[in-house]
Amino acid sequence: MTLDEFNQLTDEQARVQLLSCCAAERWADAMLAQRPFASLHTLCEQAESIWQHLTEADYLQAFEAHPKIGDVSSLREKYANTKAIAANEQSGAQQASEQTLQRLSELNHSYEQKFGFIFIVFATGKSAQQMLALLEQRIDNERDQEVANAAANQMQITDLRLKKLIQEK
Repeated sequence: MTLDEFNQLTDEQARVQLLSCCAAERWADAMLAQRPFASLHTLCEQAESIWQHLTEADYLQAFEAHPKIGDVSSLREKYANTKAIAANEQSGAQQASEQTLQRLSELNHSYEQKFGFIFIVFATGKSAQQMLALLEQRIDNERDQEVANAAANQMQITDLRLKKLIQEK
């Protein structure tokens, strides 16, 4: 949809669209209060500004809407062929190994047990090995740092989703 179309939606319709980008209700309500937006750039700037002023409870609400990177079989399906995806970027890329998938599954579970929320990362373009490396880096953090890391990654995800939602001509 175009920005004009988004601006013309009813509040409830726009709220549904915003919540599809980020499930934090206070964020969506604050975004609604900023309409109409003059440009996609302004919309994205407001999205980040509002996000920065929310509470941990709001962040956790957004995190809960993400699918959990679960068992090994779902990871196996997700990373079935990273070589094809990364062919233009890394000629030597390999499929995700069973060991990588097992470790991802184990660390995801440990992460959720430790922090009380799932591992949130801007995953676009990342291989299973890259995701594992990030998870290994972050799992030893203190909870406050990890909430901040997850919130920053959530904002990247939200920004990408907003840009997919609003198509500029």
